[in-house]
Amino acid sequence: MAKKTVATLRNAGSRNTVKVIKMVKAPETGSYSFKEEMVPVDKVNEYLKK
Repeated sequence: MAKKTVATLRNAGSRNTVKVIKMVKAPETGSYSFKEEMVPVDKVNEYLKK
C-alpha cells in the first residue's frame, strides 16, 4: 500500500512534484520499510504500479 502526501513542492521553471511514500517488503526477512521519493505529478500512478 502507498499513500500520496498532500503537500506539493514547486520551483520556478520546474514541473510540479509530490512526495510519494511507498511500503516495500524485504524479500529475505519479510519486514516492511518505507521508501520516500519526489515524483512529478503526472508520473505518480506509473510509480505506484511498480
